[in-house]
Order: sequence, then C-alpha cells, then structure tokens
Amino acid sequence: MTSRLLEPWRRPLTVSRREAVDGGREATPILDWEDLRVLDLIAEIRTAGIADERDLLIAAHRLVAARVRPVYGMDDRQPVSVTLALGRGSCSQRMAVLEAVARACGIETRVRGLLVDGRFWYPRFPRMHALIPRRVVLAWPEFHLDGRWISASGLYGDLAALQTGEGFTNAGGETLFDAIARTAVDWDGVTCSSCDLSAQVLADLGYFDSRDELFEAHGQTLCRPARTVANPLMSRRSA
Repeated sequence: MTSRLLEPWRRPLTVSRREAVDGGREATPILDWEDLRVLDLIAEIRTAGIADERDLLIAAHRLVAARVRPVYGMDDRQPVSVTLALGRGSCSQRMAVLEAVARACGIETRVRGLLVDGRFWYPRFPRMHALIPRRVVLAWPEFHLDGRWISASGLYGDLAALQTGEGFTNAGGETLFDAIARTAVDWDGVTCSSCDLSAQVLADLGYFDSRDELFEAHGQTLCRPARTVANPLMSRRSA
C-alpha cells in the first residue's frame, strides 16, 4: 500500500537534511490561501485584535481544531479550501490549513519531511494492522517567527516546558494536530522518554519550501489507486 517511490528499507535510515531552505508565503495548489474560505477564517481570527504572530497562529490552531473535524483523510495534496468546505480533515490536512493561514498573514512556512513507521498508528487500528502502510510520509510544518524557524511542536512553547505530563500515544481521539497544544511532540529525542517519538522516524527527508514540494519529491503514503479506494470511506471516519 505504500507509494512505489518508497521502497522498503531493512533498517532505519537517516537522510542528510537540507538546511538552506527559505520557505515562503506564496499560495500553492495545496496552500491556496487566496480562497475566500481561508480569508474568512483569518478575518474571524483578526476580530480578536491579536497582533503578535505566535498568538495569531495559536488562535488559528484552536479555531481549526474546533471547526475542522479530525478524520482519516488519505489525500495529503487536498487543497486547504476543500478541507474547510468539507469541515473535516486528516492531521496533515488540518496542519495545511494552519500553514495557509500563516502564509496569508505574511508568515513564512516550510515543512520537514519525515518517514514514520506505520506501526506508530497501530493503537488506532487494533484489528487492521495488515492494512496500515509500512511507512508514512509526514509533512511537519515550521513557521518563521521572531527571526527563527519554530516547529509546529514548539508553537505553544519550548519542548522542555511541554514535556511535563503524558506524551502523545496515538490512541483515542487526540491527533498530532491537537497534541501540540498540550505536550511535546519530539521527533528528535531531545526530551523525556514519554514524549520521545524519534524511534518512530525511519528517515529524515529534509526541509522543503512547501508541502507541495515534499509530496512532489517523495510521493504520498498511498499510491493513487489505493487512495481512490480508501479515501471516500476513511475521510468520513472520525479520528
């Protein structure tokens, strides 16, 4: 069920990461922030009179969490405008909404590509392990705030402060999108054992100016025929 661009590896592999990536503010086929649905969302956020860029993104994250129902959508290249129109989206699709809002507000974004072990999602599908892809391509956003790049993991604060309490277990109703508000989502193993997700990372695919570029280079987790079959059903199933 994995893309033909992602052949199986026998052991974890780390890819040299591209550090010199500028990111951008432009609209893309996925991050189509010029659509009225995105602009209306931003107008609603701005009515609160928030000036600080980080606070604006936190407000946007909370609004998306409340308005866009979490489901298991399979199309990572779905435009943000479609996600908002449907009122539901996967973790990746909801993250894309946050990126689109950032770009529309003049905040540069980029993504880090991670290849994550499919077994990470086993707790969500206890009777469907055979159907879960062995590797999942994950676009993890970063935002240019106060002159430096801030990972989505650190939007609500630094990882050291967020690591108190229970880490993300990938079980129950909470998704990665929701988890960043309360706990450290640590892909690099720099925090406590309960928040350390580095063992789930099979490869670091590097930085990309947009999620469009990541998926163009590495494909999506599922090939097109598999997405065509699975997406109509899974995109309605609540996470």
